[in-house]
Formats: sequence, C-alpha cells, structure tokens
Amino acid sequence: MAFRQQQIFPIDLNNNAAVGISLPFNGPAVFKSNYQTKDSIKYNLINFFLTNPGERPLNPTFGGGIRNFIFEQIYNDNIEFLLEDISLKVRNYFPNVQIEDLNVSRNEDNNEISINFTYKVINTNIQDEINISFT
Repeated sequence: MAFRQQQIFPIDLNNNAAVGISLPFNGPAVFKSNYQTKDSIKYNLINFFLTNPGERPLNPTFGGGIRNFIFEQIYNDNIEFLLEDISLKVRNYFPNVQIEDLNVSRNEDNNEISINFTYKVINTNIQDEINISFT
C-alpha cells in the first residue's frame, strides 16, 4: 500500500531562525521576520505579484506585473488574460505551489479588481489564501 509522504521543513522547528520577512515593512527594526515556511511562501507570492517585470535589478523577468492592470478598462478579455497569466506565472516561478481556486472579481462602477486565490504547497500540509485588490 502506498502513502503520500509529507515534507516537513526543519527550519520551522527552530523558533530562533527566521525564514523570511513579512510585508508590509513596519517592524521595530524596519523588517519584521517570520519564522514559518507557510508565512514565507505567502509573502513571497505577494511580493512577486506586486513587483513589475523589469523592476528588480539583475532579474528583469521577475514579477507578476498585475499593477499594470490598474488603469486598464475592465473587460472580460482582460479578466480571462489575468486568470491565465497568474496561473502560468505561479507554475513557472513557484513550481511547488499549486493553485486550488482562482477568482478575479470586478466592480466596473469603481474600476476595481480583486484577485483571490487559494493555494497549497505540494507534498506538505501548507494551504493558504491571498487577496489582492486594486482600485
């Protein structure tokens, strides 16, 4: 009988070792550290999507570029493109992250787009949700 082995991140067991930094930068020493892999993956995804390609030195292709949609008119074609673009970029840049549910909702009256997706990390018990809104 086969069973799925769950991956445990050893650094999560050490409460004194920081895994990454939290967003926004508002800690007592500018950066607030996080100590769990789950939090680090979530903030890495948020940072990726709020970064425009070409914005990061020495890595011009890094970034989700969803801020480019802030001043675009909201059409069904734009929403479909955004759904496909987010899925493709997560597969390419975060191969261990699998999107479970992806929704892009819109409010044409306020020219607002809200992106909500739930994801899981493959071979772990890590699941979380990200919400990003643009008005």
